[in-house]
Order: sequence, then C-alpha cells, then structure tokens
Amino acid sequence: MKIALMDSGIGLLAAAAALRSLRPDVDLVLSSNPASMPWGPRTPEEVTELALGCARAAAALEPDALVVACNTASVHALATLRAELEPALPVIGTVPAIKPAAALGGPVAIWATPATTGSAYQRGLIRDFAGPAAVTEVACPGLADAVEHGDDAAIDAAIADAAARTPAGTAAIVLGCTHYELVADRIREAVAPVAAPHLTLHGSADAVAAQALRRVADPTRTGDSTLTVLHAGTPAALPPAALLYPQGRTLPTPTPAA
Repeated sequence: MKIALMDSGIGLLAAAAALRSLRPDVDLVLSSNPASMPWGPRTPEEVTELALGCARAAAALEPDALVVACNTASVHALATLRAELEPALPVIGTVPAIKPAAALGGPVAIWATPATTGSAYQRGLIRDFAGPAAVTEVACPGLADAVEHGDDAAIDAAIADAAARTPAGTAAIVLGCTHYELVADRIREAVAPVAAPHLTLHGSADAVAAQALRRVADPTRTGDSTLTVLHAGTPAALPPAALLYPQGRTLPTPTPAA
C-alpha cells in the first residue's frame, strides 16, 4: 500500500506519522514545495497552482490515496484536485477538528494562520459544527514558518503571543494548521496556566490518516515501509528541521523516487 501526502512544507509529518502508526508497512510519498512557503498569504489561485504541482508529482508515483495535509490547500484547492485526480486517485482533505472540540462543551479556541482566522471558510465551520460552544479565533502569525525552519526562539515567541490572546478557561484548542501539531506539547504548556484544568488539544492527523486508509481501494495490499520525499517534484531528503520533531524521527531514510 502506498499513500501520498502533500503540504507546503513539513506540516504533513503529523499525518505521515499517524499513517505509519496505523499501518507500519505503508509506503509513504511526501510531496511539498517548501521554497514557496508560506501559502497562507497567497491568492487562492496561487495556492491551487502550487497544490496541483505537489499533487501531480505525487500522483506520478501511483499511490493508492492522496492526503492534502494542509488546511490552506484544502480550503482553496481541494475541489480542483478532486476534479483532476478522482476517481482514479482518492483525495482526502484536512478540516480543523472543530466539531469534536466543541462537543466537549467548554470554551474553544481555534489557533490558525492569520489568513484562515476570520475567513468565511472557518466561520462557516464554526457556524455548522460548534453548536452552542463559545469559540474564539486566535491568529498565530509566524508560527507555521517558525516550525518549518525549526527556529526554537521564534516558535516560543509565536506560541507565547497566541497564548496571551487565548481566553482564560479555554477547555479545548483546535490546531487549525498542520504545522502546529508538531509543537502541540509546547502549545499546551504555554496555555496551561490560564486554561481549564482538563484542556484538550485537537489536531487532524489521526482522523485524516484513518480516512485515507478507508479510501484505499484494496486495504489488504501491503507495502515495504519505504519513504519517498519530493520537493517541487524533485527527489529530496527530509529537511533537517523535520528531525527536530518526534513525528519526523519516526520516519525511515527516504528512498530514491522510481
């Protein structure tokens, strides 16, 4: 079994690690374009073109499913990707986990990129899935870039800034950017002093991984636990920053693209 994931950069590591946990034999293809980061400030047309480039490069290796492991790309490009690649290649998008977070009943904070915060897309998800829960949107400027580059000082500064704007008593935080899942423990630590004692963090990686496996046409097909990394369609190594995070350290050394 081979599953491809695409993202602007290393945000896809969380879903890749979740897939590997569920199916240790899975062959993974990680397709990104880190030189084009960040995607958040780009126009929908630019994001769609970049996402198509990453998706086409991954599709050329004939995976059984493609995970769009990027909230921004899912917002702007998912329909286009599905129109081009499905039904031959199932395409799975990433949606912030607002519904399960709100189901717990306490106040919810959605940490997301500045471009996503306040967007019609996110407001629609809140309207449709948050129910009566009190929801605060918290923009996190610079956090995805800091995670991408493994810049500890910048990560701490961005998290501290967002934590200071997260309401006291918050019971659940939705991680609305896949990069944020790589530093979930640091987010929890920063918010803990003012959050509810039972604070929970909600990422998308586990749900996306499970959905990808459900969409595979032949779930009995096995793999060889290989890893292929593509940057703008060119075979590459995992960037050094990937190995700073537990999810990146669970992955094997990349093998050459076929």
